[in-house]
Amino acid sequence: MENSMTSVGKCGLRNPLLGRRLRLGFVGGGRGGLVGQWHFAGARLSNHWQVVAGALSSDPDNAHNSAVEWMIAPDRSYGDWKEMAEAEAGRDDGIEAVSIVTPNWTHHRIAAAFLKAGIDVILDKPMTTTVSDARELVELQRATGRVLVMTYPYAHHAMVRQAKHMIRNGAVGSIRQAHVEYVQEWATSPVPGRGKGAIWRHDPEKVGRTSTIGDIGTHAYHLLHTITGQQIASVRAEFHNCGAPKRMEDTAYVNFRLENGAPGILWVTQAAPGQYCGLRIRVWGDMGGLDWDQEKPEVLRYVPLGEQEQIFLRGHGNGILPEAERLIHLPRGHGEAAVDAWANLYAEAGLAIAARRAGYALPKGCIELSGVEDGLKGMLFIDACADSHESGGSWVSMKQ
Repeated sequence: MENSMTSVGKCGLRNPLLGRRLRLGFVGGGRGGLVGQWHFAGARLSNHWQVVAGALSSDPDNAHNSAVEWMIAPDRSYGDWKEMAEAEAGRDDGIEAVSIVTPNWTHHRIAAAFLKAGIDVILDKPMTTTVSDARELVELQRATGRVLVMTYPYAHHAMVRQAKHMIRNGAVGSIRQAHVEYVQEWATSPVPGRGKGAIWRHDPEKVGRTSTIGDIGTHAYHLLHTITGQQIASVRAEFHNCGAPKRMEDTAYVNFRLENGAPGILWVTQAAPGQYCGLRIRVWGDMGGLDWDQEKPEVLRYVPLGEQEQIFLRGHGNGILPEAERLIHLPRGHGEAAVDAWANLYAEAGLAIAARRAGYALPKGCIELSGVEDGLKGMLFIDACADSHESGGSWVSMKQ
């Protein structure tokens, strides 16, 4: 079956393309890692993946216990990712993709090893810690022909997809301004006692030139680009420490100009008491405005200029576009949230990777994933913000 067709007539997001689940491995993501649990839950909920192997932690006990919980066979629970890449590439039933859920500074070398081993990659953001490493991964992905998916899960909420395609269809007209923010509170108090992740996120030797911009700022930038369809042309950034003393910023204010000249503001902080996971975007054009808030993910507010506001609720029909409806699992009144967005991401990744392996051509618009180019753009955004801050807040062009 896997070599009998060259095209697919429809998307089939709910069902594995090849009539079976793909074999997935994990590097990182074991006990104590919240993001790893989201990846794992999303992969399973998507129905496209069977997790069969992993190097789940650098701590042997954690790796063993996590493998037991995830029902990974003992002979496929590896001591390190190098061993895993080599062993799985040599198996007839080896993994077909790997999810890399490790700290930022390890992304480049782990992703490169699996691409070279012929294994497709699903990679947590940011793609790397330097632009040069990001460019190298772009070239390696092109050379190997393997799929590399960046995991920006917020873009896989149904109502984000709705906003994106409403704007493409002209709902707000010409974009005139935008505001995106991502606000949290965890860095307000001293870091000790908050876990290893809180510590390395403020270590420049581990994360590169930025902390909060590289962490949640990349999500805000990606959401802005996804919904508006516009690239950022230039930025003016200021970094601040508004919480407990630390080596790197916990807050950033970024003025930007989109490629069409429209101005905007991107504000991120992890030191705002009372804020939890406040990712919000507002886009205004000459014909109306849209507003989406990650903490209320099933609601999209739209106001055509001079008319009554319209509230779009996640669900089937009633103005929901086909591009968004593909991501909807349940009727209105039955909540969908973060794990459902992760499942949508893993379902689309499953389609892309199965199609590549079988030589299928997916219909145009069937999936809307982020790849290596998006990972590189995220790194260019990080560098532009750092350049601006270090120059005293001057305007800096986004390099391509």
